[in-house]
Amino acid sequence: MQTVKINDITPNDLPWKIQWEPCACKMCGSCVAACTFGAIEVGVEGRGYTWSEGVTPTPKDDERYSIPVIKQVSDIKHHCVGCGMCEKICPNRAIRPVRNQDNRWNMINRVGGDMPKRGGRANLNADDRTLDKIVVGRISQMTDPALDAQRHTFDIRAPFGRILPAEQLPLSVDPATGEMKMKSNIPPVHWIYPLIFSDMSVGALSTRAWEAICLATAYLNDECGMPVRMCSGEGGLPVRLMRSKYLKYMFLQIASGHFGWNRIIKAMPEMIEDPAGIIIKIGQGAKPGDGGLLMAAKVAPHVQALRGVPKSDLLSPPNHQGLYSIEESVQKMFLSLNAAFKFRVPVAIKTAATASSVSIYNNLLRDPYNIVGGYLLDGVQGGTGAANEISLDHTGHPVVSKLRDCYNAAVAQGRQGQIPLWAGGGVGMTGNAAADAFKMICLGANGVFMSKLLLQLMGCVGNDHGRCNACNTGLCPAGLTTQEKKLVQRLDIDKAAQNIVDYMLSFDQEMRKLMAPIGNSSLPVGRSDALVSIDRDVADKLAIQYSC
Repeated sequence: MQTVKINDITPNDLPWKIQWEPCACKMCGSCVAACTFGAIEVGVEGRGYTWSEGVTPTPKDDERYSIPVIKQVSDIKHHCVGCGMCEKICPNRAIRPVRNQDNRWNMINRVGGDMPKRGGRANLNADDRTLDKIVVGRISQMTDPALDAQRHTFDIRAPFGRILPAEQLPLSVDPATGEMKMKSNIPPVHWIYPLIFSDMSVGALSTRAWEAICLATAYLNDECGMPVRMCSGEGGLPVRLMRSKYLKYMFLQIASGHFGWNRIIKAMPEMIEDPAGIIIKIGQGAKPGDGGLLMAAKVAPHVQALRGVPKSDLLSPPNHQGLYSIEESVQKMFLSLNAAFKFRVPVAIKTAATASSVSIYNNLLRDPYNIVGGYLLDGVQGGTGAANEISLDHTGHPVVSKLRDCYNAAVAQGRQGQIPLWAGGGVGMTGNAAADAFKMICLGANGVFMSKLLLQLMGCVGNDHGRCNACNTGLCPAGLTTQEKKLVQRLDIDKAAQNIVDYMLSFDQEMRKLMAPIGNSSLPVGRSDALVSIDRDVADKLAIQYSC
């Protein structure tokens, strides 16, 4: 008998176990071919058969034979991630992944000496959300009549750009004619939809997934009249897009690695439209203090050409090498990025929600150049495709309280609304993005941004409880976060774009249904009186009404 080695890995040590029903299996091999992680394989097992003849049992010799079987691979590198592609493709539903509650994954996957990386969101406290403890409690009835959500006209627009107070507007009156004239230009302001498709780069996403989001953005703008904007993510964007009229729907992002900006600068003379804005990413909520990371497995030839790099891991520094203070950051924004577009394009910064967020926002409010166009605050429940597990689960700050603190700090100075606040990190985590956005707007946000929900609309099977979440491997079974040609072809671009458009149309209707009962025909920014919390601690922290 073979010696038992207690350190050997078995399926019971892994987070997911493959449940296979041999009686229903037709051995077509589709499941093995569809598994991108190599978690299952065709094997051979020996069987014995004992029979008896006659009236009384008289066992004969065993008959030995071998049969083909589907086996789970007991290997950390090829462990099952629970994506369920085997179940989707099996004609008889003879195989499926089952969550293993008795796994030892937290220990054995660290034995290799390197911190494990995975995509998706944090798994810890995924169900304990502050936004779910807040409801819309002030409903206009007798004293303040509610609006008709179906027939009333609603102005669902949010500013992106510096809003000058009346006393700072460069206006003068011509003594001869009495006409009011502008003495100098004012900072650019774009009024857009209060939801931004947040930054996911070419490289992090497959070309087809990125194209699907672009198609949805263009359709929403051109056909539906919804000025939704999309962020390019770090790494630049195709020259063909920069030369097209659709650039006006795109935010260009510059992060600490400056990937792709060489091509953007070279394409500037050929741009027929200005971009919607520029976002300088200082940090993100899912991995604050870390720079971006694109694994070598996803650095395909087109990504190499786009970023001007060889095939290797692309790591961005944890901070911008030339920015060491908020004041210096503002000055460099003024002198470089905005000046490059002749002060026609608003510039905003994005940071992770941390204990220092209020200090950053206060400094931005005092910007002497009046050029900071927005502050994007990203919370701990945001998603990412390449963060270390330890970062996802144990670093960062919930966005709701920091958003509220920033807004209250601006109110205390009488500067609310001057620099638009945008919040993200967990928006739509339960599928109800409109409710999350409405609550954040009532707490002080001018708008929200989201990204992972877009992937789920396009077919992502990952969730907040550890299913799949293998964006970092480059083996995405849905063809969303991979550059493997065969896997990318799994994604239906038209269907993915249609799902995003349909969801956004529902989002728009739900926003109207939430604005109408409180009597607001425009975004209720800062209307915390409309909210009620069923948790006393949340109510006290956010300064809203407590109800039980």
